[in-house]
Amino acid sequence: MPNGCPQSCCYRYLSAIAWQRLGSGAAVPEREQCCCLLIASPQMTFADSEYACYNPRMAIEIERKFLLRDDSWREQADAGVVYRQGYLASDPLSSVRVRLAGDRAWLNIKKATSALRRLEYEYPIPVDDAAEMLQELCAGGRIDKTRYHVTHAGHLWEVDVFAGANAGLVVAEIELDDEQEVFETPDWLGEEVSHDSRYYNMNLAKKPYTQW
Repeated sequence: MPNGCPQSCCYRYLSAIAWQRLGSGAAVPEREQCCCLLIASPQMTFADSEYACYNPRMAIEIERKFLLRDDSWREQADAGVVYRQGYLASDPLSSVRVRLAGDRAWLNIKKATSALRRLEYEYPIPVDDAAEMLQELCAGGRIDKTRYHVTHAGHLWEVDVFAGANAGLVVAEIELDDEQEVFETPDWLGEEVSHDSRYYNMNLAKKPYTQW
């Protein structure tokens, strides 16, 4: 069902402490574009609710990652947003991540199917729950960074300036529709590190940049 579903529904978060019932007839926030699904199977029931929200932003992520030559990207960047994130679980191919960014938070599940392509599932969660997960549940270190957005030649770049144990590392990422998609590289772009697993955030949480 589309936004504005007449059913009484719940956000489905993959944590018993991280769900929120919406009132009957309440519209799901447009930015989440949730659809309400009746849960018929007992195995699929979430908490004590008959309903769960499915977020269709379950997608294939195709991403390339680069180091930077210099700071000239800042001339085109937005104000940036501070991110705090940690990992509830991870292995070489997959991760379960909690991320806090200002007054918003998400639970994210990824699995790599190639060096550039990943299955990605993302769910909004309450900020207080995210903060508690970061403090109490996350294994390994935390990732602290500020993310900036830069538009260049019709593509949106995300530039992450890391802090804390990863201070000194700056990485630019671009999401593509296809692994073979052609894009114009800005002058400030440096070496590609898409195939270097050291630069994966889940690995930076285990072995930060300052310990290389």
